[in-house]
Amino acid sequence: MSKLAFLFPGQGAQYVGMGKFLYDNYEVAKETFRTADDVLGFQITEKIFNGTDEDLRRTELTQPAILTTSVASARVLQDLGFKPQGAVGLSLGEYGALVTANAINFDQALTLVQKRGRFMQEAVPEGKGKMVSILGLDEKKVEEACEKARENSNSVVVPANYNSPNQIVISGDNKGVDQAQSLCKEIGAKRVKELSVSAPFHCELLAPASVKLEHELENLEIRNPEIPVISNVTGEAFTSADEVKEKLIKQVKSPVLLHQSFSELITMGFDYFVEVGPRNTLCKLLKKVDRKVFQTSVDTKEDLDKLISNKEDLLNE
Repeated sequence: MSKLAFLFPGQGAQYVGMGKFLYDNYEVAKETFRTADDVLGFQITEKIFNGTDEDLRRTELTQPAILTTSVASARVLQDLGFKPQGAVGLSLGEYGALVTANAINFDQALTLVQKRGRFMQEAVPEGKGKMVSILGLDEKKVEEACEKARENSNSVVVPANYNSPNQIVISGDNKGVDQAQSLCKEIGAKRVKELSVSAPFHCELLAPASVKLEHELENLEIRNPEIPVISNVTGEAFTSADEVKEKLIKQVKSPVLLHQSFSELITMGFDYFVEVGPRNTLCKLLKKVDRKVFQTSVDTKEDLDKLISNKEDLLNE
């Protein structure tokens, strides 16, 4: 029998209208969006379905918007009989994974990620840092380029997202990132691409956000995850509620070990992956780690209908 894991996307996956087909067709999704409106005290559903791209790029709105859409998607699938036995999320997506694992209540996660988004934006003034994706260069060479750039420029630049063995995102202040990407080009990177983000996430420049998040987590009820959730910080499953809290504090200023997390799930016997939430970014990255495992997204009604039609075959393989 297949072993199912849910994949939860992170910031950057958002788009206007995401999740609307779920709201229109499934009561549990409608309830999830309505809960978000009530908890946050404004009509985030209206912003998600009918707002502007600019609205959804505001980090403190982006994060609860993606969380709401992803949790709605996960709940629809669970109601349809797709019960995950494990989960992983990319940065913000880790919160959706923990909600699905019943480690954090959805309403608490909503207010937490809204504040997290604000803390992350406040940590570095806009325009003072950046993130760049390095394609076609192995992680050791990217790490060496970052180290050399730090030494030469006395600035901040580190690998921030290990998306696949040959796709690493670097993050830091402008001077450090510019120098590191130039070095990566010199040693054979196939492509470098600056990301459209509002701050240099997952580096030590985000330390002030980590401190503020720690204060918010002090009084938050966190439980042991009921299914394995792979930590971005360690690439291994959380073992306790205390570890969840500790690693969420570290996560905003630490690299995301995404492809290592995929490999860990595969090693644990997971062979069936469904990306819940907007787009299919994580499915594309999973393919770069292992093309043999079954993976699909449910970003559209057609995606979901196809998954439902194949449910019996997939779950009984």
